[in-house]
Amino acid sequence: MHLLHNMKQNYKILVVEDELVLQLMLEHMLRKMGFNQIDKTTRGDVAIEKGKSNDFDLILMDIMLQDEIDGIEAYRQISQTKKTPVIYITGNTDPRNKERAEKYGYYDYIGKPITFSYLKSVINKLFKNRNGQS
Repeated sequence: MHLLHNMKQNYKILVVEDELVLQLMLEHMLRKMGFNQIDKTTRGDVAIEKGKSNDFDLILMDIMLQDEIDGIEAYRQISQTKKTPVIYITGNTDPRNKERAEKYGYYDYIGKPITFSYLKSVINKLFKNRNGQS
């Protein structure tokens, strides 16, 4: 567990969330978990640009965004170039969105409101699995 904790400061995370209060809350949660390389955007087009031109270890992606590109489409475009794991965080319970998301793969799909303890457990599990730790 100490190895994972020490590695957290090297992980780069992209937060894509158009509600600024939620974006700040997610950033605060990630910093509380020990992550400090956090990039943020509110727009799908910017998420695509950032996601394709950087090596992120994780993307936290809202599905409904401010511009015409939603989170699922943004991730579809990013995933053509990068195989970054994505965790969708959404207030939209429409099963069609989950079906669309499944076409391009995702690590987890979390409904809002999100709790610190649940997000922490999902992220820790992702990075433990990636690093071959049990």
